[in-house]
Amino acid sequence: MPQTNSTLLGLDTDGSGNVIPSGNQARTIDGPTHAGLLIVNADDWGRDRESTDRAVECILQGTVSSVSAMVFMEDSERAAVIARERDVDVGVHINLTTRFSAPDCPARLVEHQRQLTHYLRQHRFAPIIFHPWLARSFEYVVAAQIDEFRRLYEKVPERLDGHHHMHLCANVLLPGLLPRGTIVRRNFHFLPGEKSLPNRLYRRAIDRILARRHRVVDYFFPLQPLVPATRLERIFSLGQQFVVEVGTHPVRAEEYRFLARGKIFQWARYLPIASRFAIPATGHT
Repeated sequence: MPQTNSTLLGLDTDGSGNVIPSGNQARTIDGPTHAGLLIVNADDWGRDRESTDRAVECILQGTVSSVSAMVFMEDSERAAVIARERDVDVGVHINLTTRFSAPDCPARLVEHQRQLTHYLRQHRFAPIIFHPWLARSFEYVVAAQIDEFRRLYEKVPERLDGHHHMHLCANVLLPGLLPRGTIVRRNFHFLPGEKSLPNRLYRRAIDRILARRHRVVDYFFPLQPLVPATRLERIFSLGQQFVVEVGTHPVRAEEYRFLARGKIFQWARYLPIASRFAIPATGHT
């Protein structure tokens, strides 16, 4: 795999041609290339048996580094047992948009989440608008999931992200509902031409707010689309110098085949996939 080419990737550079990450500060590259990190994280752990079991297969293949767990879902209890027994690296997958499916989920929690789901899905711009009358519901639903994670996994979560990326909606981000100092997933980083300039500027502003309270990786990409091949080449090339998270859903057939059959190793052959989700000391804090 070729070395990272900042022109090809369309990345910001300083006056010397060094790549500047899109986070809260630049990492200067002087002399030899700094070691990067490629983290492949599977979302929706515990949502249902298929989601959990397919992620387990990928973990055993060494193609998934870590998982993000949904709580109050039909397979949450079993998934927690598996994670504890196999020492799976687990974070919280905050769910504000998909109905809790655990049979014993408190009715009050279900109702508050229903209100949030209705609001967040009623308009594409709803997540970026702070809703003062739902502030307490957001606080309650987020806190309940963090508490449930602590009960199931017998530890305080060190890493959080969100189902449908709603952990970065205004009602979660602005009041600081996620514990300070934790690792929190940043916005998707889009390659040139994938999103409009206003969209990219908005995401960059949110990432800067996020980085003031939390630890973040340098770049975050979804695994799909898997074509064109040059897209994956660009993403994995970044992992040679920066901390890159790739988000995946093994329950999706195309992604499952790519991971479980080891096709990902064809692209990451010069860059080992991390065994756990960890931001090294050289990363951003």
